[in-house]
Amino acid sequence: MRGIAMAQLGELPRARELLRSAAKKFGPESVARARCVLADAEIALVSRDLMWPVASLEAAGRILLQRGDILNAAHASIVVARRHLLLGHLELAAACLADLDTLSLSPALSASKDLVLAGIEIRRLHASTARSALARAEYAAHRSGIAALMGEVAEAQRSLDEPAALLHHAGSTQPIALDGIERLLTSNVLVFDASRNVLRSGETIVSLASRPILMSLAVGLAEAWPRAATREVLLSQVFGARHADESHRTRLRVEVTRLRKLLAPLATISATKKGFRLVPMAGDVAVLTHPMRGQDALIMALLADGELWSSSALAMVLGLSTRSVQRSLQGLQEAGKIQSIGRARSLRWTALAVPGFPMSLLLPGVA
Repeated sequence: MRGIAMAQLGELPRARELLRSAAKKFGPESVARARCVLADAEIALVSRDLMWPVASLEAAGRILLQRGDILNAAHASIVVARRHLLLGHLELAAACLADLDTLSLSPALSASKDLVLAGIEIRRLHASTARSALARAEYAAHRSGIAALMGEVAEAQRSLDEPAALLHHAGSTQPIALDGIERLLTSNVLVFDASRNVLRSGETIVSLASRPILMSLAVGLAEAWPRAATREVLLSQVFGARHADESHRTRLRVEVTRLRKLLAPLATISATKKGFRLVPMAGDVAVLTHPMRGQDALIMALLADGELWSSSALAMVLGLSTRSVQRSLQGLQEAGKIQSIGRARSLRWTALAVPGFPMSLLLPGVA
C-alpha cells in the first residue's frame, strides 16, 4: 500500500523500491506477490524504464488468472501490450490483447485496452479502425468516470483530426491527416513515405529503412517528378556535395543503379541529359514527409507523449547508440524544443511542446 501511495504522489523510484521489498515477503506463487510485480511493471512503463523483464510480468499475469484475479490478469496483459506498442512490436501487442476478448473487463480496463488497439492501428496507418477503437474507448472511459482516462481518449481523438504529414503532389505541398493517408495508400499512387522510409503502391511495399542514401535519392527523384531531377540537385540533396566532381558523379550512378533494382516492382529510373527521371509503372507519384526529418524527428516522436525519457530508453526503442541519441538531445535542447529534468543517472527528457503536427507517423512499427 505504501508503494502505491508513493506512486500516486509521483515518487516513482521510491514506489518501486517499496513494491519490490513487499514482493520479497510473499511466496513466489502468491497473488499478493503477482500484484506487486504488476504495480512495479506499470510504474516502470510510466517511467520509461524498458529494461524490466517482461517475462516476470507475464508469469505474474498467469498466476493472477489461475487464482481467479481476472481483472488484474487482464491489466497485466494490457501493460505488456503497451510495452510492445512502445517498442513498435505491433503483432506482439495485438496478441497480448486478443486473449482479453472473452473476458468481462471493467470500464477502465476496456478503455485502456481500446486505447492500445487504437495505437496499433495508428501505427499501421489504419485511421478508420483506429477511430472505431477510440469510440469504444470513449464510451468505456465515460462509464468509468475517471477524468484522466477520459482526457487521454479525447487527446487521442483530437490527434487523429490533426495533420499527420505533409503531402507533396503535383508541384504543391499541403498537410494531410491520417484518414487522407489511408485513402492515399489504398490507391494506385506510388507513395514515397519519407517518414517511415518505405515506398508503397497498393499492396506492394519496398522498405528502405536501412538504406538512408537510397531513400534520400528516391525522395529527390519523386519530388522532381514528372520532370527529371538534375545531377546537381541530387548530389546536393543526397550527398551534401556543394561542388561535385567526377567521384561524386560516379557514386551517384552507382546509387541510382542500386535504387533501380529495388524499385523494379514499382518504377524504373531513366537517365536524361542532365540527370535522372522517375518512371512509375502505373498511376501517380506522391511524397509524404514530416516537418522534422531524420533522427531528431524520431526522438521528438517519442518525447511527444509527455513522459520523462532517459537517453538509454530512447536509444533502445530507436535502435540507436546512446551517444548518438545524447548528441541529438543536446541539439534539440539548444533549439528550445525539449527540456531536461534531473542530473547524472536520473537525467530525463521531455518535449516542451509539439505544435501543429502529432508525431504518430514517425513512431516505430515493426510487425
